[in-house]
Amino acid sequence: MKAHQRSPTSLVIGTRASALALAQAYLVQATLASFFPDFASDFSIAPMTTAGDKNQTQALYLMGGKALWTQELEVALMEEAIDMIVHCAKDVPTALPAGCELGAILKREDPRDCVVVKKGLEHIKSLQDLPDGSVVGTSSVRRVAQLRRAYPKLLFADVRGNIATRLSKLDEPEGPFSALILASAGLIRLNLSSRITASLDAPTVLYAVGQGALAIETRANDDRVRKMVAKLNEWQTSWRVLAEREMLRVLEGGCSVPVGVVTSLRPIQQQEDEDEPTPSIIKMEGCIVSLSGKTAVRSSYEREISSAEEAEALGQDVAQDLIRKGGKEILEELGRTVKAVDFKDRHTLAVKNAMDRAHEVLKSPEMRAKGLPVQESHCGQPELQEKLQQVTDDLSL
Repeated sequence: MKAHQRSPTSLVIGTRASALALAQAYLVQATLASFFPDFASDFSIAPMTTAGDKNQTQALYLMGGKALWTQELEVALMEEAIDMIVHCAKDVPTALPAGCELGAILKREDPRDCVVVKKGLEHIKSLQDLPDGSVVGTSSVRRVAQLRRAYPKLLFADVRGNIATRLSKLDEPEGPFSALILASAGLIRLNLSSRITASLDAPTVLYAVGQGALAIETRANDDRVRKMVAKLNEWQTSWRVLAEREMLRVLEGGCSVPVGVVTSLRPIQQQEDEDEPTPSIIKMEGCIVSLSGKTAVRSSYEREISSAEEAEALGQDVAQDLIRKGGKEILEELGRTVKAVDFKDRHTLAVKNAMDRAHEVLKSPEMRAKGLPVQESHCGQPELQEKLQQVTDDLSL
């Protein structure tokens, strides 16, 4: 329905259709309702399925950029079928379509990644406690690249799906995963913080740009919605996330590149009104890590800022320093590697699937009746672990 066909006080909130995305949209709806109680009954949520949601099998690094999670929603926004979009800030491309803008960035939840162990392995309190060769699931090359440097004896495998699906895969008794790496914020927003085994802190793992924050995208020419959404903006989070996004923009990276960041912001003087921006000290550390985890560059800056523009300037400086230290070469190699993997990926996946099917045959009642030896699940076979690790290393994944 076009905006001009709706009530002048209506507000249609667009979102992805996953449980986490809906929880975030309801949070935004409730917050808006607290600011505009007279219109709250006119606020509605319109969930949509994006290309990234539809493809739950292919590894993210082969699927393209962040538009996978936003394009369909942005089309609906520009066609005035919806009035705003609730995004995870980490999923928003650094370049928005013409006519779109970020109207607000909400107060940040815990931005760190975390470890979630399989049910039954509660004695495991950190990745360091896992036996050599344990399989850790994640869909993020940023996480894998950093964790390989710290935990070279662990294996890392791609795992896709929403949070419930990933946890289900983790907890399968015969499944390959001993642990998952997830964003803490998503688990917290779904009231699943009890599944968090341990948080991953810098310098071991730097989080994704924008992680833990929600961003609201609006039409640039829609003054009514822009004024409403502006009430949601939390300036300290906004300055931090804008600095992070500017760093990523200069590096020309997306959600499928091993770029990590950590930021903090501290007002210089005590504030009478915490909602009003004030001069602050911002600190940012950024890193770029090769997919193999063998090469990394880091940069850290700290300075006083008084505006969002000055925060973005800091992000630019961190990015330029990373480039000078060798980050450009890592990102260029990344582009070549992804192309090579795209060519080999189907064959590698077919081989793995065939091995899994063969293992299921060996476990079947018919094979047991014949007295054939049945091996344990492939995650416990050292020889297969070694071969899979060799394939992974060859592909630099």
